[in-house]
Amino acid sequence: MALTRQTFRVRNELKRAMKAKPTKRRGDVVLEFDPGDEPLLAAAGRGSADFLFRLNKILVPIDFSECAKKALRYALPLASQHGAALTLLYVVPANYAVGEYGGIDYASLEAEMRASGERQLASLIVDEIGERVPADPLVQCGSPAAEIVAVARRMPADLIVISTHGHTGLKHALLGSSAEYVVRHAPCPVLVVREHEREFLVE
Repeated sequence: MALTRQTFRVRNELKRAMKAKPTKRRGDVVLEFDPGDEPLLAAAGRGSADFLFRLNKILVPIDFSECAKKALRYALPLASQHGAALTLLYVVPANYAVGEYGGIDYASLEAEMRASGERQLASLIVDEIGERVPADPLVQCGSPAAEIVAVARRMPADLIVISTHGHTGLKHALLGSSAEYVVRHAPCPVLVVREHEREFLVE
């Protein structure tokens, strides 16, 4: 059944309103909606016999910290449930000043950091994902926040799962961070995983 523009608008609103919650069952994800979203749910149901939304491509920025690995553990069951593919993105931060003033060959340093990032991403895919879902590594160079948004647009991503080192509440978690920029500028919904959020997988 062909989807109308109205249906796409409703589905995008639902995707932005959804909240992922941990469960007691390993590998499960619960997506919650506010009671006020019931009209949107009904409208989406009239627009198509398919499920309300479908995730095909999930982008997970990785800096190899434990917090970023935790975000990956949130993304993995979502990808498994939806049959989606993961893209693990590592961004080599650009710092052009060191090459000019610090006597460092930045081109060689960047190449070395890219190669190291590629090796670590490959290892992470083997250790954390295995054969459970399709996963591709991607290494870019530049401003991490800007590159995350740019890659999400090019894919295009249906969801970004990103970590943050905030401590209390979403407002404080995002303030001044790359995650805040991504949330503001991303072309798709963003799931922010805090460093001190309770564990996603519970025995």
